[in-house]
Amino acid sequence: MADTKSLSQFKSKLAGGGARPNLFEVSIPSFPSAVNEAWGSGDGQESGIFSFLCKAAQLPASSVAAVPVPFRGRILKVAGDRTFAEWTVSIINDEDFRMRTAFERWANVMSKLDDATGVTNPASYMADAYVRQLGRGAQAFAQTNDGGQSAILRTYKFYDIFPSEISAIELSYDNGDQIEEFSVTFQVQYFTVGDSMESNTNDNNQVAIS
Repeated sequence: MADTKSLSQFKSKLAGGGARPNLFEVSIPSFPSAVNEAWGSGDGQESGIFSFLCKAAQLPASSVAAVPVPFRGRILKVAGDRTFAEWTVSIINDEDFRMRTAFERWANVMSKLDDATGVTNPASYMADAYVRQLGRGAQAFAQTNDGGQSAILRTYKFYDIFPSEISAIELSYDNGDQIEEFSVTFQVQYFTVGDSMESNTNDNNQVAIS
């Protein structure tokens, strides 16, 4: 038999109140050098704008394939290679089209629209990105919160990503009371867990909420 669990016991185990999927921040600290060169006289604020307008993302999945080894009518499964899935973000489109322009130019430096030429050095078109799960309080399991700070519960760093697909933006007279958005799918070399962006955090592993 199993012991009966009470609501109070469940509450004590959910001491942090549960991580919330709408509390997150995505950032690309710097766009690749070739994109910056294509940008020309831009003011370099694309990374900061992206953190605000990126409205959806994912904490990445982790996948290790199984290698089947037959043995006397049975199958032994041993660990195979790790694979890293594509990573997709959704972005709000403002009237200046600044974010869409940034990613279209990023794709264009890899393969130009008119003649398919592009930069060949991967370091010129790849960049790192971060997605951070934020908490409701200034610290994890906080019992009080005066506002202004949100704890960073988990950070994933994506290495050497580049956009492989920029989605269409559907236009229609029927789409009233909506703001345009589009998605960007990135190819990911690998990711690490727990790395933090020291330039954007303070000593208490908090992020300021503007």
